[in-house]
Amino acid sequence: MRWMHCLAIGTLSIALTACTTSPTGRQQLTMVSDAELNQMGAKAFEQYQQDLPAAGGAAQRYAQCVADALVAVLPERERAQEWQIRVFESEQANAFALPGGYMGVNTGLLDIAENQDQLAAVIGHEMAHVLARHANERVSTQAATQLGLSVLGSASGLQGQGGEQLMAALGMGAQYGILLPFSRRHESEADVVGLQIMADAGFDPRASLALWENMSAQGNAQPPAWMSTHPSHGQRMGGLQAQMDSALARYEQARRAGRQPNCPRP
Repeated sequence: MRWMHCLAIGTLSIALTACTTSPTGRQQLTMVSDAELNQMGAKAFEQYQQDLPAAGGAAQRYAQCVADALVAVLPERERAQEWQIRVFESEQANAFALPGGYMGVNTGLLDIAENQDQLAAVIGHEMAHVLARHANERVSTQAATQLGLSVLGSASGLQGQGGEQLMAALGMGAQYGILLPFSRRHESEADVVGLQIMADAGFDPRASLALWENMSAQGNAQPPAWMSTHPSHGQRMGGLQAQMDSALARYEQARRAGRQPNCPRP
């Protein structure tokens, strides 16, 4: 059909004009300026600090110590970014990263991460999201998906209840066929890059497996992997294990170079 051909050409044109490469060599669609996203990240981080109380004290110093050790081994360009981390008082075992290098860790996650190495696995993972420009890629993919569905609906002349039902089905297909798997890909990539960062900083990469064992022990119900924005705990541990030999080699090299972080857990 002619409209399908036009849609394909339009989508390809967008991809060709906004294609970059992730730290693992994967092709990315990034259509938004980093400056704009960094500004959005700063505003979101400010709002988050207004909504949740900061932990401060020993917990903040602990997280800052781990983050500083990780930032120190980044390439110069990434290291120069204004990285910030805050610990928030919340029982939810959660951490996040925003464009611009703004990161947050909840006290609930500090309860699960038993030592500095496990916390480094968390913070390294969040830093990897920023380094890989995942927020830009996610926003760009969502925008391209919405554009494609809009063009598809107009070009095919879908009308009435039947057309609405088909467009709803297409939207569901985009959600589970494009957006959610893309998010899982981001999480898996951040696991790999984060593992490399923590190992380069002298944190034991094997702690990443112990962390996910702790998470699994919490017994929280998970949706099927294909309906989740995150891989299952088992999938994540399998992916980390596949990279472990390489990570351990980097870890040993870091230790020989004198990188031996000492961040006492409060």
